[in-house]
Amino acid sequence: MKPPRSLLVTAGLLVVSLLAGCQAGDQARWYKGNLHTHTLWSDGNHFPEMVVDWYASRDYQFLALTDHNIVADHEKWVGNDQVISRGGRTALADYRSRFGADWVQTRDVEGKLQVRLKTLEEFRPLFEKPGGFLLIPAEEITSGFDKKPIHINASNVAEVIAAQQGTSVEDVIRKTLLAVQHHAEEHHRPVLAHLNHPNFGWGVTAEELAHVVEERFFEVYNGHPSVHHLGDETRPGVEKLWDIANTIRLRDLHGPVLFGLGTDDSHNYHNATGSTPGRGWVMVKARELTAAALIEAIECGDFYASSGVVLDDVRRGRSELAIDIHAAQGATYVTEFIGTRVGSEHIGEVFARVEGLHPSYRLRGDELFVRATVTSSLAPENPVFEGQFRQAWVQPVVPGQRPSASGS
Repeated sequence: MKPPRSLLVTAGLLVVSLLAGCQAGDQARWYKGNLHTHTLWSDGNHFPEMVVDWYASRDYQFLALTDHNIVADHEKWVGNDQVISRGGRTALADYRSRFGADWVQTRDVEGKLQVRLKTLEEFRPLFEKPGGFLLIPAEEITSGFDKKPIHINASNVAEVIAAQQGTSVEDVIRKTLLAVQHHAEEHHRPVLAHLNHPNFGWGVTAEELAHVVEERFFEVYNGHPSVHHLGDETRPGVEKLWDIANTIRLRDLHGPVLFGLGTDDSHNYHNATGSTPGRGWVMVKARELTAAALIEAIECGDFYASSGVVLDDVRRGRSELAIDIHAAQGATYVTEFIGTRVGSEHIGEVFARVEGLHPSYRLRGDELFVRATVTSSLAPENPVFEGQFRQAWVQPVVPGQRPSASGS
């Protein structure tokens, strides 16, 4: 069933307005960040300052703490026994060692030690530097339908956005996006909403994601080991899901193209098991390191997702997709240009397979869309699954459309 025409028109107008504002200019540069991170404010196992410190000390320029249905803006205490039960046996000692005993606040409640979690406004001055590092207030809006998890991250929020209920998976996604839109309008700030890990719990199918044309962003890569990145015997992996969704959108619904982000979804900071940090991120080409500029660039498609491959440049033009890869020592690279042709039943076809550091693809004009996956011969430093290689995912282009200001 097609969505109401009014929704398609709204989405189309949204795309036009976004592209009209895609003016990165000569001052634009690449910024590395993670938009999916958990702390003790929900189901992570370390104090927020310790989590931020991990990223700030490892060449990240921005970070969003996205705890479930909560933002760090009020008083909250956590029992140290709970921290230990999550694997943080030395978490409190490490916290005191890093930030000092005077910074850490504790209390005794009925013989049990509790620690106060600092708010974002309290600890952000410890880390933020203009042009160097930015913390983006965010939330993982966590809901579901019929036991299927539906998680949507909202980045640059002013306060918590309530989880939504609905009559179907599509209805929950749509209502959540509307709640984010109303929040942005009420607080006069841009807010980026993206669908998390569609294969987690097999929560969201490609067809469902395709039909909610208001959703323009999803996680093509998530570093959590339980998100079924590769799919299974009967269900597609996340990359194939991306191609199916974009084929349906462009061929059947005449809707906007869907973009793919990379994230950590980190929860565990104490050992090498579980959802550990540093596995997935986005590189955004923005005019400055502000939430507004980063969101504007992402909305324009001026970003790529990565699990370890670094790109020096991406040129998403009307008729060509070209990439400059940053060479890592000992690595070789293969780039696949992938898409679906008009009238073809072959969804997610590999149009070209190019070796080397400067792959490009000239569009013929009969493609619904073309995107690129760059694969290194090296394994990630912290792999999620056996046989994994470092990769980067470049956003799709549509023949004849102006993808962004950085395109040719």
